Amino acid sequence: MPQDQHERFFEYLELEKNNSIHTITAYKADLLSFSDFIATTYKQEDLKEVNYSQVRSWIVQLVEEGLSSNSINRKVSSLKAFYRFLQKTKQLEVSPLTKHRALKTSRKLQVPFSEAEVNQALLRISAEGFEEIRNKLMVELFYSTGIRRSELIGIKLQDLDLSSGILKVKGKGSNERFIPLLPSVVGTVRDYLPEREGVEKGISEEYLFLTAAGVKIYDSLVYRTINNYFRGISSKLKKSPHILRHSFATHLLNQGAHLNAVKELLGHSSLAATQVYTHNSMAELNKVYKNAHPRNKKKGS
Repeated sequence: MPQDQHERFFEYLELEKNNSIHTITAYKADLLSFSDFIATTYKQEDLKEVNYSQVRSWIVQLVEEGLSSNSINRKVSSLKAFYRFLQKTKQLEVSPLTKHRALKTSRKLQVPFSEAEVNQALLRISAEGFEEIRNKLMVELFYSTGIRRSELIGIKLQDLDLSSGILKVKGKGSNERFIPLLPSVVGTVRDYLPEREGVEKGISEEYLFLTAAGVKIYDSLVYRTINNYFRGISSKLKKSPHILRHSFATHLLNQGAHLNAVKELLGHSSLAATQVYTHNSMAELNKVYKNAHPRNKKKGS
């Protein structure tokens, strides 16, 4: 495939789709893997000439290499995005993946943090000095708004309306949504801003979250921050910003929030994406039900 075709696709992902650097890097790796396979196996350079049987043979090779169905589906999803781009730019009429069906996977439930674990993590933060107050604000925003890691990194000062307690978030596909902020979070923002002013700022000064060097924070720093505060507190295998997003949704549903409201807060395009969180809330509901129902109580007495 011509190199400029690659580059136009990646520019499209960055500028029009507003994908994160992490996502674009994954797309690049997946597309390179497929391109190499087609070039090596079929002596073919132009991916516009690929047919579905060739795609299937690539998938078979990935299975034989021991990749999980989830990993293969993600790679194929990258390929689908590329062919949609070719169609959008009138370089291709029909995608070779039009009739492709994803491999069946066993859905693994993400176990959220408990309310006690979140509270313990916040108590571990001293909230003294720039980095500690910044980190406290990160944890509070993840847990109180359910925003994604890329959305938190992309918050600009102009996105905050502290007098109204509203945060504007730029989500996937450049879609904007407005999320209410708890008074306690507004208070932490007000504590953080003077500390932030004391940091020497560079080209990233419009962003809310900065490093100690005054530049925009990045993916691995955010991940490490969350992981560090929950390490030793939670026995969950995953201790990431995404688990805090799960915790936000699950705890709201446990308290009776409507699924549609949670969907809007999370920035999901469909209810199907939000319904995964009902599995965790159903587990809590089941526990309450068994503990409270008189017929079950009689059995235990």
